[in-house]
Amino acid sequence: MTACAIEDKTAGVAGVAATAEPAPGPAEPHGPDGPGEPGATGASDEGADPVRAVPPDRSTDPAAPADPGTPTADPGTPGAVAGPGARAAYGEAAAVPPLPSVPPLPPVPPVPSAPPTPPPSLARREEAPRPADEETVPAAEETSSTARPRPVPPPLTIAADHSYAARLTATGESAEPAWFPERWTLDGPEPYAVRLPLDRPERAGSDVLPLSDGRVLIRREVAAGRHTFSLLYPTGPGTGELPLGGLDCAELTLLPPSPDGMSAFALLPGTRSTGVWLVAGGAFGPEHVADVPGRCSGGAWLDREGRLLALDRQMPGGGPVKAVVVDLERDGEVTPLLQIAPESNDRLLLADPDSGLLLVRSDAPGQDRLGWGVLGSCLPVRFPECLCVPDATLTPFAVQPGQMLMPESCAVALRIDGPAGSWVGLWRPAGRRLHQFAAPGGWAAGSGFWTRDGVLHLPYAQEGAPCAVALLEAPVDEPHQAVANGTDASAAAPVPAACRPVPLGQAPLTGRTAPG
Repeated sequence: MTACAIEDKTAGVAGVAATAEPAPGPAEPHGPDGPGEPGATGASDEGADPVRAVPPDRSTDPAAPADPGTPTADPGTPGAVAGPGARAAYGEAAAVPPLPSVPPLPPVPPVPSAPPTPPPSLARREEAPRPADEETVPAAEETSSTARPRPVPPPLTIAADHSYAARLTATGESAEPAWFPERWTLDGPEPYAVRLPLDRPERAGSDVLPLSDGRVLIRREVAAGRHTFSLLYPTGPGTGELPLGGLDCAELTLLPPSPDGMSAFALLPGTRSTGVWLVAGGAFGPEHVADVPGRCSGGAWLDREGRLLALDRQMPGGGPVKAVVVDLERDGEVTPLLQIAPESNDRLLLADPDSGLLLVRSDAPGQDRLGWGVLGSCLPVRFPECLCVPDATLTPFAVQPGQMLMPESCAVALRIDGPAGSWVGLWRPAGRRLHQFAAPGGWAAGSGFWTRDGVLHLPYAQEGAPCAVALLEAPVDEPHQAVANGTDASAAAPVPAACRPVPLGQAPLTGRTAPG
């Protein structure tokens, strides 16, 4: 189902052509899998790792009144997932009192409108575009990928519609500070934060994830191998809590916020398979949605409905890591997504559902490199030289939305980690230049979002501004100049020769030149 395009240096970029079939979606109801493609059919429960779901305990929850005025998800909201349990709007699971109006905190300093000025050392790092912008991918060497430890959650998680954000924050200056959730409101005239403390502090290893209605999901590991889920919401002077149940499993990772804004999913990797569970938004506590053969990690949504989920998968017994697509509305049907080289590790880092722009990391060029491609395109993945910064690691965290059919014009925000700390990088595929800026003090590194107009919002917290957002406008890239033929600088531009179709068997194999 995939094709591997390895080209020479004169032909431009080497990498992956998109799958022979377009990205899995509603247009292909039951496409057969390619020959010899393991795990390309709908995953079954046979051989799945055992996981026990614990229903929520409503009898001892004083914060779960039966008020019918609960903020619920619209039944017509896209993102319905059909799994081994009927999925319904969250209001069918339990009733929660409507969120009361929360008075804003004291005014914070005005949000800076100008982008932060980079220090001279960062300004000198910006490089001009090189003629050979992409690198030829050699044959990948056989590598073995070992299981990675559970990643540290980002300090601030932003909802899918950028209305709210949530994080765990510490209070007190002792050796063991007390942790509690904090919700940020980002869609108002000024950002403000609301603390959600309970009668007990939280553990530093807990996860928080904001929903679009203002509630905050929290995952706690209450005992070894036992994880519980609850929804927190402000109730005037206190905090309300709605238990959602729990899961007994050795390892669990929350996925990024679902595009529908009202659901939350988790990965439960095992030795033979990985379970995808709906942990918020179901009818009766955690619900099993799909089981994917192999060990999966990562997670990126490919559509606005919350149906197509991209995961990085390693098959049982070892082997390379490859990105695959899981269709949650077709019982977890698995389709290959990236196949740059047979033995390369190809991971998907970020995806934009509007334009189809994909940000990937692969060791096919000989080392881990950051590259980009387009979902459903026949062009290979490219690895720009400007994204290879010495002694630094680049991680994309936000893509400009709303750029329909224009993936090369999307502005991408990257977190750059180096010996001097973390700062911000801005890049467009068409611009072929990495712009670097100093981050605001107290930036929640790796957190931020774009507007359709190309303005990057960077949330930060510092003394005098406990909840603030810095605005950084994407710089304008100079148009890429094609290399002129001939040595005379005043010579007129050569007129391209007329092209005519040639049968494939008679197509010339020499004389090709790379585009400028």
